[in-house]
Amino acid sequence: MDGPVTDRSRRRRNPRGSEARVTIGSIAAGGEGVGRLPDGRAVFVHRTAPGEEVEIALTQEHRRWARGRLLRVLTPSPSRRPAPCPHYENCGGCTLEHLEYEAQLQGKARIVFDALTRLGGLAAEVPEVTGSPLEHRYRNRVSFTLQRAGGGRVWAGFHSLGDPSRIVPIDGRCLLPEEPIAVVWDRLQQNWGPNANRLPSGDTLRLTLRGNATGLVSLIIEGGFSTGRPTELLELVEGLASVWHRPDSGTLQWLAGAESLPEVWGTETLKLSGNTFLQVNRRAAAVLEEYVFDLASRADPSRAIDAYCGAGLLARRLARVGRSVVGLELDADAVRIAQSADLVGTRFLQGRVEDLLVDVLPADLLILNPPRSGLDSDVVDTILREPPASVLYVSCDPATLARDLKRMAERYRPASVRCFDLFPQTAHVETVVLLAANP
Repeated sequence: MDGPVTDRSRRRRNPRGSEARVTIGSIAAGGEGVGRLPDGRAVFVHRTAPGEEVEIALTQEHRRWARGRLLRVLTPSPSRRPAPCPHYENCGGCTLEHLEYEAQLQGKARIVFDALTRLGGLAAEVPEVTGSPLEHRYRNRVSFTLQRAGGGRVWAGFHSLGDPSRIVPIDGRCLLPEEPIAVVWDRLQQNWGPNANRLPSGDTLRLTLRGNATGLVSLIIEGGFSTGRPTELLELVEGLASVWHRPDSGTLQWLAGAESLPEVWGTETLKLSGNTFLQVNRRAAAVLEEYVFDLASRADPSRAIDAYCGAGLLARRLARVGRSVVGLELDADAVRIAQSADLVGTRFLQGRVEDLLVDVLPADLLILNPPRSGLDSDVVDTILREPPASVLYVSCDPATLARDLKRMAERYRPASVRCFDLFPQTAHVETVVLLAANP
């Protein structure tokens, strides 16, 4: 079942927290356990597991659903475990760490199944989910929020699970980042100075640490005004290779250190700027990308379109086995990196997919890898007007995937569905769907 959509007009809050006993049936897309109140309403409760009987305090009530806070577990699931991260109790960065990893995978399979059947109206089976090679220390990019609270106090970490306006301080013991990022994060906090005065000014900043395959780390700072003292940060924080800044009103700019971060991704060597997108889980991404390449190769396209292609990694691989590929990507920096390969048979266009797709069809194979919001309706309309023989859809959001498949159901049916866990300890999951033309 998908997580609820807030409806302020019907919300009834319970400041005293009316209590209830419920049995949890499944995990929702936001990571909350889902049960039923005695009156039949669905209730969403974090830190619970399927099969558990729990006692909760209701924190939000609506006509058809409610949200609760876990008070105690009356009958624990066999899959429940002590959370290995010391920050887990209050931190909103992870939502499933209280579950054994196999149970997390089962929960994600159910999330995708529910989306496809309930939202998409598709006849589907519970999909297979391929787990991540690493359950912890897998993220090569992590974003923290920094708040200056007055009086020289600084809070830096993740948003609280129960109160997103509050920041839970996080140090390098967090089990999400790769080890070099965790080390640099601790060193950065130790050396950013009183009131974090070596960072840009401003009440709230977003700090993103990105690591490459050799352990070098770049810092991207979003928000604030002045540039701070980036050269001092580089001198004081061992392992920090570059500093970038995007002020509240402005574009991303390089401040100090290396202007690009060298990265080895599979067989490709890249030079990454501050905002170049790559998957955050390099080991799990390698498994997913190999699967997608295999599906694309089996389609045997003489001409393929790779929409939302990023740095063009898949297009490069297809070109190297003799396919003609057109890549479409909005981000100009990613297109620059894609074009740097200079491969015969590839062409990369910068712009919105909804604007470019109509001019590059027809194609034998269309690969779609959109952002979490899914496909713009104009993209769907263009596909249906000039349908490729096959469509390969890589999704990071089951709900928008289901919506888009439903839109295309008049022409296409899912030939295969497989999921990949690129985000252990969270409810996020990647899904790869191969669409074939209806008979």
